[in-house]
Amino acid sequence: MPNLPSRTAFPVLRDVPTRWHDNDHYGHVNNVVYYAYFDTAVNGWLLDAAGSDIRELPAIGLVVETSCRYYRPIGFPDRLEVGLGVARLGRSSVVYRLAVFREGDEEAVAVGRFVHVYVDSETRRTLEIPPVLRSALAPLAEKSAPLFAAADLLEEAR
Repeated sequence: MPNLPSRTAFPVLRDVPTRWHDNDHYGHVNNVVYYAYFDTAVNGWLLDAAGSDIRELPAIGLVVETSCRYYRPIGFPDRLEVGLGVARLGRSSVVYRLAVFREGDEEAVAVGRFVHVYVDSETRRTLEIPPVLRSALAPLAEKSAPLFAAADLLEEAR
């Protein structure tokens, strides 16, 4: 098994509960549900950090890419925490690194990547990240950089 990141590699941890219907026929959380955990953690953090309803901004974040590597199964009624940080902050996009932790466990059960691109809410043309979000994201990116470097979670330049 690879060297898994610990919860200390993530500057933000968000509680995300498992739900009865998250389990699949095989008795564990289905792989697609992890993406809902990521989406819930990122957007919940953005709402809290911005101090306003991000759905009302002139630019909205669309998810254009996600990935997840699974290392250990989880299932209802496990209590989870999703670690998140910013791996890259661009003009119109944000790359998040995330990890799912079972409450009380130090090592991640899954590690993911989540990319938002900001677009005009009506025309869907790319726009700059709204200032209220950039002012929240920039400090998170600064906090994330040394933690991600130590945990080998940094983004390569593309």
